[in-house]
Amino acid sequence: MMKIDGNAIRPGNVIEHQDGLWVAVKIQHTQPGKGGAYLQVELKNLKDGRKLNERFRSSEKVERVRLEQKDHTFLFETDDMYTFMDTETYDQVEINGDLIGDQKVYLQDGMEVVVESYEGEPLSVQLPQTVELEVTETEPVVKGQTAASSNKPAILENGVRVMVPPFISQGDRIVVYTEDSTYAERAK
Repeated sequence: MMKIDGNAIRPGNVIEHQDGLWVAVKIQHTQPGKGGAYLQVELKNLKDGRKLNERFRSSEKVERVRLEQKDHTFLFETDDMYTFMDTETYDQVEINGDLIGDQKVYLQDGMEVVVESYEGEPLSVQLPQTVELEVTETEPVVKGQTAASSNKPAILENGVRVMVPPFISQGDRIVVYTEDSTYAERAK
């Protein structure tokens, strides 16, 4: 544990707050006309996923929790329990799908992830920033459609729906950001 100023919280930091562990999801610096500046922080409880919006002033001290981060390989999923293997010790750990959240649709066999734990208890799984997937369904390219025209919906091999540029066709492999399911680029 280490104490940090309330305005030094960054997204991804885990803090001890209200007798629980919370991860900072979004932060926003606010400078009101009167009074001191503060940090508006959206927190997510690592145990049950509850969200909370809190204000922290620079004068406040916050306990920042150092999580243990270890590389793991994704093995398989059974009934929303995901099994990962520690790449150093080969120990296997089962993690509930709730802790992985919406990103679990991007897990692929053998994918390298970072499992964060506190006092031996897994709290979160960090997937790679991007993942490559095949487009299984999208409208065909319409001749004469300009590249400037708006994106179109596509369904990926894992069932996720993303908006893609008009030139992407069924069967193309694309790179998608795992954090917010947005199109990054056509796979090379």
